[in-house]
Amino acid sequence: MTAKVRVGIGGWTFPPWRKTFYPAKLPQSRELEFAAQEFGAIEINATFYGRQSHESWEKWGRAVPDNFQFAVKGSRYCVSRPNLGDAGEGVTTFLAQGLSVLGPKLGPILWMFAARRSFDPEDVARFLELLPRELDGLPLRHAIEPRHESFRDQTFFDLCRDNNVAVVFGDADEFPCIEADTADFVYARLQRMREACPTGYDEDSLDRFGDRVRGWQSKGRDAYVFMINGAKVRAPAAARSLQQRLGIG
Repeated sequence: MTAKVRVGIGGWTFPPWRKTFYPAKLPQSRELEFAAQEFGAIEINATFYGRQSHESWEKWGRAVPDNFQFAVKGSRYCVSRPNLGDAGEGVTTFLAQGLSVLGPKLGPILWMFAARRSFDPEDVARFLELLPRELDGLPLRHAIEPRHESFRDQTFFDLCRDNNVAVVFGDADEFPCIEADTADFVYARLQRMREACPTGYDEDSLDRFGDRVRGWQSKGRDAYVFMINGAKVRAPAAARSLQQRLGIG
């Protein structure tokens, strides 16, 4: 089976996009529907800050096509505690909020570590043990975004590989970019868009990203690539440009 590549954006409610991305006079209630027709995935950020209602999950699932997936950011209450291994109750509570109603439209869960958190092998091992492989019979995928240089460690990579957890590829200026083949999928967050560039990234950068994604795909790894930060107003244009290079859409 050919590996699946999904390119997307972070969220769908961003007022400046109503001038640069969404059609004129499109009701705000249909913005998710429109964005999901344009891209293969969207990363939900609101779940990092708080639980969402069961009704919201159902509504979001109805608004998107069958071949679409949401990536979901894990709760800050799980990843901000002093010891990650103590997050068991928090992980259970997070997963119980209604994610499984999305069915196959549920993509990876992203666990984003604080920049100050350094690598503690025992604590990370305990945290990985808390991440279930399925939810209500639905297979789960997990990704971790480390933002401290100490995670550039073979022991960390081995722990993730043993649990099929992806290490996020992120190109932010302020955090280390750690690329490691640890799972059957790749999770990338591209964060250096510039507003002065109509496509967020220049042509050469987009070409390089395209080559990198094709390389992941050639190894049989599904890929989720999100245009996240930097000049957010350019995220849809950047995602569209990358999709064009990959022959998507």
